[in-house]
Amino acid sequence: MQENKASRNLNDRFTAFISRHHLFTQKHRLLVAVSGGVDSVVLCHLCKEAGFDFGIAHCNFTLRGEDSNRDEAFVREWSKQLNVPFHVVKFATQQYSEEQKLSTQVAARNLRYQWFEQVCVEHEYDFILTAHHADDNIETVLMNFFRGTGINGLTGIQPVHQQVRRPLLFAKRHELESYLKWHGLSFVQDESNLHDDYTRNYFRNTVLPLVAKTYPEVQDNLLDNIGRFNDVAILYRQEIKRLSKKLLITRGEQIHLPVLLLQKTPAMKTVLLELIKPYGFKATQLNEVIQLLGSESGRYTLAPSHRILKDRKHLIISPLENVADTAVVIEKGTGTWEFAKGAITLTKTSVATPGKEVHVALLDEALIQYPLLLRPWRAGDYFYPLGMKGKKKLAKFFVDQKLSLADKEKVWVLEMNRKIVWVVGYRIDDRFKMTDKTKSVLKIEWRSQSKKPMD
Repeated sequence: MQENKASRNLNDRFTAFISRHHLFTQKHRLLVAVSGGVDSVVLCHLCKEAGFDFGIAHCNFTLRGEDSNRDEAFVREWSKQLNVPFHVVKFATQQYSEEQKLSTQVAARNLRYQWFEQVCVEHEYDFILTAHHADDNIETVLMNFFRGTGINGLTGIQPVHQQVRRPLLFAKRHELESYLKWHGLSFVQDESNLHDDYTRNYFRNTVLPLVAKTYPEVQDNLLDNIGRFNDVAILYRQEIKRLSKKLLITRGEQIHLPVLLLQKTPAMKTVLLELIKPYGFKATQLNEVIQLLGSESGRYTLAPSHRILKDRKHLIISPLENVADTAVVIEKGTGTWEFAKGAITLTKTSVATPGKEVHVALLDEALIQYPLLLRPWRAGDYFYPLGMKGKKKLAKFFVDQKLSLADKEKVWVLEMNRKIVWVVGYRIDDRFKMTDKTKSVLKIEWRSQSKKPMD
């Protein structure tokens, strides 16, 4: 009788959790992801008991031979018992993993959710349900903590993520096992979950049991912490939103960030990271961006889609496509890049003889760091001209070269870490020249818009 009461309690908590988090209603059609394990079997049974309209989706990843086929057959039979639609797919997961250069776990996740979304469209399901539960949430938060993630990583698995709904996050694994036993439900066991081959399994099978010996209520304490972290995250996001309005000035497609105002902001490093993350900058670049605060104008840091440039009293965040008319970012590698004055081609060679062709630059590849920036020259630019001692401002160099004003306006430079390595079509920087110690040469050839080498 006590177990029956606990079973009914789980049903009531299930519907209450769905209602409290506004996950879905009786009007929605649900696609339940089912592996055949305890969690997903219980999820299906709870949905059936509550009267929800749902179908079952099963992925056969073909990673465990006959065990994978056994799981598929079990879930197929389970859908017949429940009298609900059944959808199944087989993936060549290992091949996909190798082709995409992904871990098996990441490859399986990508394949799974892409297919779920496809099934939803084809069969008019509103939401995808997964059987993540409280233990999964605890394990995720612990892994995120040891990885070094921020506040968001400590909030754990969320009940709602885009089209995905997770209605079992309130329940612990032992509660699901008791429910399954009480109702006499069958399931299949994925043996890989019993081993410590994956990080999650290690936390599940080794770390948490060891901690529980000292802190028996570790699960309840961590679940309480997850709730508090979620509350903290709400306040955190509100404050970041307020500071964004205070610190970020929009000017066209550029974002200006006043340096002095930022430096006076409490928890400046954390705030700065949150301000630049939406533009593609990562935590690993934070110190580099902080160095810009005290640097001279013209220094910058690149992300895949944006650039942060120091300009006197501001950091200027601008999309790279905005800079495309005036600058080109060259990632590591060889190839050809077009720009306003033609195109440059990068190749690598072990043998090269310096010549007088001004359209060709021969550089010591070991001294080159990427990305490179190809841009028009600016007032204040300087470099160390090949064959000369000391640095020289480009403006003075152009006078020495007897360039007209019109010719000056057409000059571009190739820059690396705010150092000019080549005044395109004129001279390389002496610091990056080939020497008798050079083992690999980076050859850069410029062709004008007419596609002919420059004279």
